[in-house]
Amino acid sequence: MEEYIVSARKYRPMTFDSVVGQSALTTTLRNAVRSGKLAHAYLFCGPRGVGKTTCARIFAKAINCMSPTEEGEACNHCESCQAFNEQRSYNIFELDAASNNSVENIKSLMEQTRIPPQVGRYKVFIIDEVHMLSTQAFNAFLKTLEEPPSHVIFILATTEKHKILPTIISRCQIYDFERMTVQGTIDHLKMVAQKEGYTYEEEALAVIAEKADGGMRDALSIFDQVASFSQGNITYQKVIEDLNVLDAENYFRIIDLALENKAADIMLLLNQILANGFDGGHLINGLASHVRNVMMARDPQTIPLLEVSQSQRERFKAQAQKCTTQFLYQALKIMNQCDINYRASSNKRLLVELTLIQIAQITQPADADDPSAGRSPKRLKNLFKKMLSVQQKKAASQVAAAEKPLQRETKAAQHRVEGAMPSENKPMASEPSSVSAAAQAASVKTAAPASPANPPRIKLGNLGVTFSSLKRGEEKPSYQKDPEVTNTEESTSFTQEELDYQWLAMCNRMPQNMVAMASRMKNLHPQILQPSESGGEAIEVVVDNQQLLDEINGIKGRIRATLAKELHNGNITLDFRLAKIEEVGKVLTRREIFNAVRKENPAIEKLLSLLDLHLS
Repeated sequence: MEEYIVSARKYRPMTFDSVVGQSALTTTLRNAVRSGKLAHAYLFCGPRGVGKTTCARIFAKAINCMSPTEEGEACNHCESCQAFNEQRSYNIFELDAASNNSVENIKSLMEQTRIPPQVGRYKVFIIDEVHMLSTQAFNAFLKTLEEPPSHVIFILATTEKHKILPTIISRCQIYDFERMTVQGTIDHLKMVAQKEGYTYEEEALAVIAEKADGGMRDALSIFDQVASFSQGNITYQKVIEDLNVLDAENYFRIIDLALENKAADIMLLLNQILANGFDGGHLINGLASHVRNVMMARDPQTIPLLEVSQSQRERFKAQAQKCTTQFLYQALKIMNQCDINYRASSNKRLLVELTLIQIAQITQPADADDPSAGRSPKRLKNLFKKMLSVQQKKAASQVAAAEKPLQRETKAAQHRVEGAMPSENKPMASEPSSVSAAAQAASVKTAAPASPANPPRIKLGNLGVTFSSLKRGEEKPSYQKDPEVTNTEESTSFTQEELDYQWLAMCNRMPQNMVAMASRMKNLHPQILQPSESGGEAIEVVVDNQQLLDEINGIKGRIRATLAKELHNGNITLDFRLAKIEEVGKVLTRREIFNAVRKENPAIEKLLSLLDLHLS
């Protein structure tokens, strides 16, 4: 049985022409070989699996070729090329910097550079993953890299260019490799499938190319996996089944349902997707990429930005004709916000469901709210129109049933008024009684409309205001009233230290709009005087200015209730008064406070002298 070799190694390019997706770089390297203008150090950088090490080997082989072709390729016939193909060349060395990253390894490499090549013209050192070298190894490598022997060429390869020291980068010619395009990857996979005798669908190869994310080595590895699963018959369904990829048909269906405002159908589809084991975050990310592709398909100038197969591109164009630009922008904004909040959300499924509901409501017209009713027009739109219509009919029938007795009462009242009013054709009785006359007069006054000469009377009671309430003044709302002390049965005694602690804790808990008052209240020192007549402690607080005293008196009840609760004494009395002139002391600076502490504590002075400390 023939030994199996994976496609990434079996179909590894051996010439510049066979390198996929790097035509600009390979042209530059071939011209350098053909003209003989070679630099002493090259740096190949780019994503994984795009051909950095492969191009380094092809370049090293072409450099030492005895008779290169006119296109700058190796001849594959000379002794140097034969030695390279048989992996016995002593002029080309490969070093893995990930496992050889010490200074000793670099010193050993520099010793090898002193020996000139026996066959060929150059000794080529390929250092892969050069960013893994330690800082000391980089520094030891600097001088040799800047001025190597004339027969030495260094080719450095890395996937993380930003980790290399700038002094190393400045000594090299830099070649930035590009990611593989989806179409280029598909074409290369077609070639491999034809050589291996596999049958394939182009959409299946497109899924593999998208999954590879620009890396040809990853694409060939996935290709081998799928070929083994499908036994050489690579179809779209088998690819998405083997790779556990969400079918793109779900994305097209979600957008179509969202355009029709069918949130219920989207919820059923989401439940089916989650039941198949797919993550909600991956669904949102995939749907966002799908909407981005639909947006690119709307403009002929941006269609080349679609990295999909030709058949998929046509589907995106068809769906783009149904979607408006506003819908696409709004959907992307909603999904981006979901992606930001997804990791921190404790109920991820609910977040995904709300996101899809919002997308399904973008094109739904807003509800007809009545501004005079005080309702906001930005309510959540109705999700199920059928249910809404049933509810509206039911509400209308209830309103009609409620209006019928009201209409009957109104008509009866009108008949009573008309019967009491005099008619033009019917003469009034000659001698009406006093009671009937008064009733007729009252009915006329009730039915007669108000005129400017006879305005209607308005009672204060109808407005909710009386003369007694006006005398009392405006009553405070419930949230502005001072809280009452609820623990009057408690009479626990407390010390001055406990009072100071609870006072400071109360100041720290004051709301944000009272920060300035709280900071000034921290400088006040409440004092316990003597037991009060009610059995509690009498507390006095001396305030040094009138403005602060007025502000504190406004919340005096709240302060007393807080201290009574925290000190477990509901019978305390609290008194705030303005400080006398002799009680107002001088406000000391920090230096003056420190000097006073130094005088009281000689140990601090000793500590300052021992540690040579100075107050800044």
